[in-house]
Amino acid sequence: MKTDQNIKIELNQTFPLTIKRLGINGEGVGYFKKQVVFVPGALPGEEVVVEATKINPKFAEAKIKKIRIKSPHRVLPLCPVYDQCGGCQLQHLKYDQQLKEKCDIIIQSLERHTKIDIGKLDIRETIGMEDPWGYRNKSSFQVKAVDGKVLAGLYGLNSHQLINIDECAVQHAQTNEATSEVKRILEELKIPIYNEKSRKGIIRTIVTRVGIQTGELQIVLITTQKELPKEDIIIQEIQKRLPNVKSIVQNINGQKTSLIFGEETLPLAGEDFIQETLGDLQFELSARTFFQLNPVQTVKLYNEVKKAVALTGQEKVLDAYCGVGTIGLWLADQAGEVRGMDVITESIEDAKKNAKRHGFTNTKYVPGKAEEVLPKWVKKGWKPDVIVVDPPRTGLEGQLIQTILQAEPKKLIYISCNPSTLAKDIQALSAKYEVKFIQPVDMFPHTAHIECVSQIVLRGN
Repeated sequence: MKTDQNIKIELNQTFPLTIKRLGINGEGVGYFKKQVVFVPGALPGEEVVVEATKINPKFAEAKIKKIRIKSPHRVLPLCPVYDQCGGCQLQHLKYDQQLKEKCDIIIQSLERHTKIDIGKLDIRETIGMEDPWGYRNKSSFQVKAVDGKVLAGLYGLNSHQLINIDECAVQHAQTNEATSEVKRILEELKIPIYNEKSRKGIIRTIVTRVGIQTGELQIVLITTQKELPKEDIIIQEIQKRLPNVKSIVQNINGQKTSLIFGEETLPLAGEDFIQETLGDLQFELSARTFFQLNPVQTVKLYNEVKKAVALTGQEKVLDAYCGVGTIGLWLADQAGEVRGMDVITESIEDAKKNAKRHGFTNTKYVPGKAEEVLPKWVKKGWKPDVIVVDPPRTGLEGQLIQTILQAEPKKLIYISCNPSTLAKDIQALSAKYEVKFIQPVDMFPHTAHIECVSQIVLRGN
């Protein structure tokens, strides 16, 4: 007779499952015959009947066939295409409960990847939004023509089917309105829309960005070629119908690629950029400038960084992934000196301009990797008291971790957008450093993403 361990789930098998927790991608996680099963759309505490859709050696994926016992936190998603689009993962979960589950995802990652006693760790409640809708300041919607009608939206979950989105619930109202108007203009003027299969047509993507504090709007048309038919009329119509437009830009991308932007950007009308404000700081956002997608929560995030750094006015601060300098400039008025580096040269130029515009003379920005630049500075006698890191989802480079362990700053403030890599990096630093607290901040309500600010200090300090 087979033992439980030998019973494997088979494709299309239907079985009951109790959901224990949420996974890092927002899916429900349960166990059947000791095998882990991931179920998108299922919530902790629910008893469901599922059908296996994918079998991997270490886990299975399944879809809900029936909910036998429903979570008290389950709600109807606001968005009509929620289950097709895949842009959000948690609209079916009450917002206050989303904040608790996101905190739990961080705890799970720490339990899995570190040797820390979680019971003794100060993990704070997630800082959420008063109004968790309409927060995204930028949208990039692919376009497609169907029977003369122009559709714009995102490719569906695990498919290459374009889901038309007229009103995205997490996008700022002005970006929704702008995309709809541009769609109408392209349709009325019969501008050729790019077709992926035939690789014919001109307009590929409509990118809209709004300065949430300033109300300024930027439209970027991504085209396959430089020549844009009826260019003057397109510009006139956009300006007439969207009076807040301060910048109309064309970006050319003729490549067969999933990347949105090409290398060449041409101004069509107005400024090359729009203005946005974060706290007391102003930023110029050109078409390709990276900027936080949720400025309301960014202010809260950066204020948590400021509290965690707790500067006295003397410290040397290193902003290791500085981008256009936002975090370093947020701290510059309380620091002795701020230095930053980034691998994108244009970002460094923007960081220098931003520092100059705000009158900071205690900043220095250079292009390059932190793990290469910092040892040279230390050799010359410049040693940071505090290092602030805001790495990509992949976490810190191993070489940078070694550099931090050698430079021994008294404090490391780690802004993370991926709990798994944060936990692994905390473990790698644990020879010399300990975590004082972790403060989660919800930058992307209704999605599985969670950011957090960790204060990590040199042992003995």
